[in-house]
Amino acid sequence: MERKRRIKILFLCTGNSCRSQMAEGWARHLWGEVMEVYSAGVKAGSLDPLAVVVMQEAGVDISSQYSKHVSEVLHIDFDWVITVCDHARETCPNFPRKTKKLHRGFDDPPHLAKTASSPEEALQHYRRVRDEIRCFVERLPEVLGTVE
Repeated sequence: MERKRRIKILFLCTGNSCRSQMAEGWARHLWGEVMEVYSAGVKAGSLDPLAVVVMQEAGVDISSQYSKHVSEVLHIDFDWVITVCDHARETCPNFPRKTKKLHRGFDDPPHLAKTASSPEEALQHYRRVRDEIRCFVERLPEVLGTVE
């Protein structure tokens, strides 16, 4: 029996520090057998430690992931590029013609956490966005039309 090629997906955000990292973690966790998943940013940042904490709470370890600039993955022949913030959508580089693009924006937890009155309130922003990303990623095969 021939094994099907895994669909290649890039989650793109501004700094590749939080939202795209969570999306990559969820997609690897939920769809690793059928999807080859990457994340990158239109500018390089660093992995947000609170994103690591809230993903770990949900049973997904993203601590070995790292922030990378989109130029580091341009050589990969992606089937889909999914932008998870408006800035990335607006500044997304050109990919080969066959690469499909999809935008699904999510709130920026670090930005929301700046106005939090406590560390726990800050974490609540991260948890809410984490859960919204999970809901989106759970439906990814359906959304991308890859359900057989």
